[in-house]
Amino acid sequence: MAERRGAIARLVAGFAELPGIGRRTAERLAYHVLMMPKDEALAFADAIRAVKENLRPCRTCFNLAEGDACEICADPRRDRSLLCVVEQVRDLLALEEAGSYRGLYHVLQGRVAPLEGKGADALTLDALAARVGKGGFREVILGTTPNVEGDATALVVAQRLAGLPVELTRLARGLTVGASLEQANRDMLVDALAGRRKF
Repeated sequence: MAERRGAIARLVAGFAELPGIGRRTAERLAYHVLMMPKDEALAFADAIRAVKENLRPCRTCFNLAEGDACEICADPRRDRSLLCVVEQVRDLLALEEAGSYRGLYHVLQGRVAPLEGKGADALTLDALAARVGKGGFREVILGTTPNVEGDATALVVAQRLAGLPVELTRLARGLTVGASLEQANRDMLVDALAGRRKF
C-alpha cells in the first residue's frame, strides 16, 4: 500500500508541475488516471513517451516534426511566398487552428525578454535570415505576441531582415495588447491576419 501511495504522490507531483495546474487539479487528474482502464492509461503513457522520443525541431522552420521536415513544410499546397514568424510552436498551432493562413512558418523558439535574461542570441534568427535571404518569399509576417517583449522581438527580427527584398508586415492589433496568440479565439486571429500592416 505504501508503494501505491508513493506512485500516486509522484503522479500528483508530475501533474502539478504542468503550467496552470494547481494541487487540487493535479490530484483529480492523478485519480482519473488511476481509474482509467489499464489499456487506456498505458496508451496515454505511450503517447507521452512517443512525444518525448520522436519529436524534434523541423530543420527548416523549427516547428515540431517526427522526421527532418514538419507536416507544414512538407505540404506542397502551402503558399511558399508567405512566411509567418512566431515565438513558439503553440503560437503556430493557434494560427493553424484559426484556419485562415496557408503560408509557411518560422518558429523563433522564444522571444527577447531582457528582464528574464533572454536575448536575441537565443532565437533562431540566423536560420531565419538565411532562409529569407535565399529568396522566394514576398512577405514576412511578424506574428509575435502584442506586448513589450513581443514588440522588442519583432523589432529585432525586422532589423535582422532589413535590406532583404521582402515586405515586412505585422499582425493587426485585433489582438488585445498583452494577450498571447494561444489564448486568442479564432475570430481574433482571423481579423489579426487579415488586417496585418507594414512593419
